[in-house]
Amino acid sequence: MSDQPTRPSRPEVGRRRGAELEQAILQAAADVLIESGYTALTMDKVAARAGTNKNAIYRRWPNRAALAVAAYRGLARADVQLPDTGRLRDDALELLRRANSTWSSPYGEILRSLLASVGDDPELRAQINEHANDGGSGIWLTLLGRAVARGEAPPEALHPRVATTAIALLRNEYVTREIPFVPDNVLVEIVDEVYLPLVRGRGSAPA
Repeated sequence: MSDQPTRPSRPEVGRRRGAELEQAILQAAADVLIESGYTALTMDKVAARAGTNKNAIYRRWPNRAALAVAAYRGLARADVQLPDTGRLRDDALELLRRANSTWSSPYGEILRSLLASVGDDPELRAQINEHANDGGSGIWLTLLGRAVARGEAPPEALHPRVATTAIALLRNEYVTREIPFVPDNVLVEIVDEVYLPLVRGRGSAPA
């Protein structure tokens, strides 16, 4: 027996690890979701596309629901440039139009596929609820904060549920109607008939 210490085995050349492997898995999952929808998503398909094994996936995501939501969030994650038109109505409408454009795009098909499968998959429903609770409240609270500073809205409007009402109503259009695109007049109605009256009605509305 050799007295030389045993050296740890070296990783294979080109073998992906950490963030690189994780990104490859998420991209593979996104590709399957875009092409075939959530019902066709399996760990086997994703592993084959990503050039890895199922164990590598399960170490990061416990089930396909968690993987699907992570893939969607990975695509959706981007620096959001807040509109700043000087009017709350125009800012809110612009944010809704951007969301509508995104959700009706090819990657938005992933979201529609997930939402369509929620009723039949408790794990997927739990994942979506967990990650959708804030509804992007930070963005909308910033928008409202500017409106408060301009005197367009009362300080009492700065509440996460109030702030995200408009985007929640837009999401509801996709969930309940199962349509690929929400008409612009619906966005205007959400802002003018629901969002602005709700915001301005909080506390003592400014003159």
